[in-house]
Parts: sequence; structure tokens; C-alpha cells
Amino acid sequence: MAELYETMGTLRAVRKLRPDPIPDDVMERVLQAACWAPTGGNAQPWRVLVVTSPALKQALHDIYEPEWEKYAEGFLDRFVGLPPDEFAKWERIAAAGDHLAKHLSEAPAILVFCANPARMAITDASLDRISMVGGGSVYPAVQNAMLACVEEGLGCTLTTLHCLREPEVKAALDIPDGWATVAMIPIGYPVGKGHGPITRQPPSKLAYANTFGTPWP
Repeated sequence: MAELYETMGTLRAVRKLRPDPIPDDVMERVLQAACWAPTGGNAQPWRVLVVTSPALKQALHDIYEPEWEKYAEGFLDRFVGLPPDEFAKWERIAAAGDHLAKHLSEAPAILVFCANPARMAITDASLDRISMVGGGSVYPAVQNAMLACVEEGLGCTLTTLHCLREPEVKAALDIPDGWATVAMIPIGYPVGKGHGPITRQPPSKLAYANTFGTPWP
């Protein structure tokens, strides 16, 4: 039990990866972890592409890097005014993002998760807001795969900027009509320490007792 909590508490984004290949048995365990994830109606309406082809990794790189560059413009502006030590943390995150964008094609594998909305139990589809329930049938698999990466000593990070150019991604990877891309996860053995303690808001900030806004004890 303690090991599970430790794994969840150290799943931080690792954006600097070595090009060393990932053994097939290790990748199989990561993929099996994804397959164990719950889905609405147990439909498993997702698929994952394990992209290791140098040409296809370069194609994803060419799509991702310019989108990161646009995203990164002004990224640090939102943190101006923070104490120097906190601002420095965000500077390190931005630098790691720059590194990933420049070296994405060097990751030994890129997992591209896809989902088919027609096969999902999307119970909020008729509500007057953006639908969110469908993601619950694919992101648990993404999370399981990332937790397995921690267990296997692999670095990983969840990215979605490729969705801004999804038609190009689908064309490059021969993803058929009806399927959407939901996550791109470069994985590999980390440069440096890799995963480690994460900083998140605690239950006292995010959990309520019974009704919205009522503090958790």
C-alpha cells in the first residue's frame, strides 16, 4: 500500500529523456497497466499507438515543437511577482518544456492515446456545457500507464498540444475517422533523477464535506 502512495506522490513530469531503447517486456507491462484502467460500460473505447519509428517520431516533433513555442511565449509572464524561489521553479519548468520540444524525436517511444466517442458512455452529452464524462473512459488508462512508468524507472510527461493540429497527427499515424487523439506521452529513461516528490494542493483546499464549499474536516 505504501509503495502505491509513494508512486502516485512522485509522478512528476519528466521532460529530459535518454534515447536508450525500452525493452519490449517493460513496454508490455506499461501497456498492460493501461489496459487495467476502468472505462464507462467497460467498453475500453481507446487505443494507444506506441510510436518508435524515427520518421514518425520526427513527424510528431515537427507538429509539436512550433505549438510549444507559441504556448511558451509569455508563459512566465503569469508568474511575475512571485517570490524569487517560486519564480525560479517556473523558469525550470519552462526550460524543461523547451528541452522536450527540441528533443521530442529523440525519445525512444511516444505513446499516442486515441479514443472513439461513439463507443463511450457520455452521460453528459446533452448538458449545456462542454462534455467531460467521455474523458473518464480514456484518461484513467493514461494515468495507469504513467504510474507504471514510475514503477519501471521510466520518465514521462502528459502533453496535449498536438491536438491543435490533430488532422496532421492523424494523417501521419493513419488514425481512422471517428477516432480522436487525447494524449501524447513521450517516455524513456530519464536524464538525471527523473520522477520525484510533487507539489499539489492538499485535500484541505480541494475537498469539501457533503456540499460544495463546506470545508473538509
